[in-house]
Amino acid sequence: MASSSFRGGSSFYNGNAAPYRSREGLSTRTAAASDEIQLQIDPMQGDLDDEIVGLHSQVKRLRNIAHDIGTEAKFQHDFLDQLQMTLIKAQAGVKDNVRRLNKKIIQNGSNHVVQVVIFALICFFIVYMWMKISRK
Repeated sequence: MASSSFRGGSSFYNGNAAPYRSREGLSTRTAAASDEIQLQIDPMQGDLDDEIVGLHSQVKRLRNIAHDIGTEAKFQHDFLDQLQMTLIKAQAGVKDNVRRLNKKIIQNGSNHVVQVVIFALICFFIVYMWMKISRK
């Protein structure tokens, strides 16, 4: 949106800022031997107040959106923390149940071994008694 009031030369440091104008009604003045840009507002273009009011409403809208985003981020963060705690509790429960199951397997296995040994002793005793009776 460069204006046609550009006075030649394209050096920003010479005070020629006309190519950077954003709206009609603003014009540049060259500052004497400095790198500053001076703007002069044309009083005929009076919709600057409307622009400022529009910018204020956009800032309010953006502030509300930022607040909503912050609220949603906090909600999701809390939700993730809650899920993480649930997962930790579930892992602890599974670990505890696996430990109990291993104890039961070992206990039942040792009970099974005792039963097999007792059965073998009974069989050995029966065979021994049969041999003794059959020799007489």
